[in-house]
Amino acid sequence: MVITSFGCMDRRKEGCVAAIDDDQIHEIVQRVVAQVMGLAQSSAPGAGLPVPAAGEAVPAPEPKSGSAKVVAVGADHGGFDLKENLRAYVTELGFDVRDMGAYNKNPVDYPEFAHAVAKLVGTGKAWRGIMIDGAGIGSCIVANKVPGVRAGMAYDISSASNAREHNDTNVLTLGAGLIGVNLARQIVKTWLATEFGGGRHAPRVAKIMDVEKQYLK
Repeated sequence: MVITSFGCMDRRKEGCVAAIDDDQIHEIVQRVVAQVMGLAQSSAPGAGLPVPAAGEAVPAPEPKSGSAKVVAVGADHGGFDLKENLRAYVTELGFDVRDMGAYNKNPVDYPEFAHAVAKLVGTGKAWRGIMIDGAGIGSCIVANKVPGVRAGMAYDISSASNAREHNDTNVLTLGAGLIGVNLARQIVKTWLATEFGGGRHAPRVAKIMDVEKQYLK
């Protein structure tokens, strides 16, 4: 098929368009579509960022060159089994794991272990911390008593991502009685991989730390 401008028989006349064949039409359409799609993608939120496949957690970042980043882990007797599983998993991800206990299923008090994990993070001896008890709530309260710690409890991938992106948490607490091993692994992987979003969240996190400073005087 060949298309010409309406009634255009003499190409020398002003406004007369040359004949266009099928190949040229196809090429023009491709260029227009590419331009439109390029503009749409560049203006979309998060353009240029890698998008994980559906149902796939964001892969954990590789530890920086040199010594591996330290991740402190801890649990009470109720979270012991899950801690052992996650300890091995986090090690597989390439991190240097510091196990703060408990080391068996004998009944213990979660504040001792939550404090030990949080203290390592608060003093800069660990990059991040993960604490597991039955519900994840009590350990979160304890960890947030330690200066420099921003602890958050996560129960799914969305809350894990939010805790990092919005709140810049450095301690994660989990409830072994609320989630299974597979979900716990996805939560941990997502939490370790997600970067702090900054932007409008930065002054809010700064205000959190300002509240802490008021009571350290």
